[in-house]
Amino acid sequence: MSVDVSGLYRGIRPIDVVFASALTALGTWLMIENVLITDAEVADAVGTGEMYHRVSSHSWAMVPVFLLATVPVLWARRNPLAVTGFALTAMIAHDLLFGWVTRCGAGLPLAFVLAYVGAVALERRQAWMALGLTTALTAAVLVVDATTGIEPVVLALPIVGVMFGVGRAVRHRTALGVELKARTAELRQLRDDRVALELSSDRARLSRELDGLLQERLGQLTLAAESGKDLDPAGARALFESIETDSRATLDGMREIVGLLRGGDVALAPAPTVAHLDALLARHLEADSRLTVVGDPRSLPATVELSAYRIVEHLVDVLADHPDSRIEVGVRFEDDALEIRVNGPVARFADVKAAVARARERARFLGGSLDVKVTRGHAHVVAQLPVPH
Repeated sequence: MSVDVSGLYRGIRPIDVVFASALTALGTWLMIENVLITDAEVADAVGTGEMYHRVSSHSWAMVPVFLLATVPVLWARRNPLAVTGFALTAMIAHDLLFGWVTRCGAGLPLAFVLAYVGAVALERRQAWMALGLTTALTAAVLVVDATTGIEPVVLALPIVGVMFGVGRAVRHRTALGVELKARTAELRQLRDDRVALELSSDRARLSRELDGLLQERLGQLTLAAESGKDLDPAGARALFESIETDSRATLDGMREIVGLLRGGDVALAPAPTVAHLDALLARHLEADSRLTVVGDPRSLPATVELSAYRIVEHLVDVLADHPDSRIEVGVRFEDDALEIRVNGPVARFADVKAAVARARERARFLGGSLDVKVTRGHAHVVAQLPVPH
C-alpha cells in the first residue's frame, strides 16, 4: 500500500530548508558537545565561570529530542502556531528529561526565527498568540541552561520582541504593496474604460463625417457627369480629368477617416508598403537594424501591405535603439501568406503590451495571427498574414 507524501512538502520554500537545516545542524553539534564533555571539564568550566551549572546528563537521546524542536521549522510558514507549540513542547520535554545541559546556542535562534515567521504569516490575534508561545519557548531554553542560566532571559526577550516587530512591519509593508498593486490595476482598468468610451465617441463622429463626405462628393460627381452631355471632346476630356482628381481626393479623405476608425493610424498618400520597411528601420540610427527578405517578392493587396508595415512599425518602436542592440526583421513571401519575424531587445520603460495589442489587432483584421515571446528583455515576434489569390 503506497502513501502519497507529496502534500507533506507542498509550500516549503528554499529559505525554509535553509533555516531548518541551519538550526538542526547547530542543535546537533550543541547536543553532541553536551554528550562528549567530561565531568572534569565541566567542573573546570564552572570553577572559571565559563559555565553556570554542572551538566546533568550525557545521554545520546538528547540529540533526537532536541531535533524535534528544530526540524518542524520546515513547516513554520504553513502553520506557525502549530510549529511553535510543537517546538515549545519538545523543549519542555528536553528540560524534564535531561535537566542542566547547554541549549541556548541553538534554542535562542530557534525562538527568534519562530517569532519573526509568526509575525509575518499570521493575523494580529494569532500573531500575538505566537509571540506568547515564543516567549515561553525562550524561557524553556534558558531555565535549566548549564552555560547561561535563566538570567539572560532579560536580554533575550527584548530580542524576541524586536524580531516580532520586524516581522509585523514586513507583513504591513507587503499588505500595502498588494493593495497598491490592486489599486493600480483598478485605475488602469478605469483609464482603459475611459479611453474606450472616448474612442467609441470619436469613431461615431468619424463615421458621420465619412457618410457626409460620401454623400457630398457623390452628389458633386453626379452633377459633373450630367453637365458633360453636350460638351465637345476637349471639354469632355477636361471634365473627366476634373472628375478623376475629385475622385482621388475623395478616396484620400476616405482612407484617412477609415484609418482613424481602425485605431488612430492616419493613412499616408501613398500608403506605406513592405517596400518601405528599409526606411522604417533607418529610423533607428544607433541600433544594428537588418531586414531580410525570403521568397519571391511581389505586390500584395493594399490591405496586406499596409498591415505588414504597421505591424513592424508598432513592434520596432518599442525596441531599444542603442549601439549594443541588434534589431532583425524578416519577411517571407509564401504562396498564400506573408510571414513577418521581428527580433530585438526591448527598450527600457517601453509599453510592449500596448504595441503588441495594436500589432495583433492588425493581424486579426486580416484573419492572421501574431505570436509573441519575451525572454530576458528580448522580444521574438512571428506574424502570419494570409494573402488572398
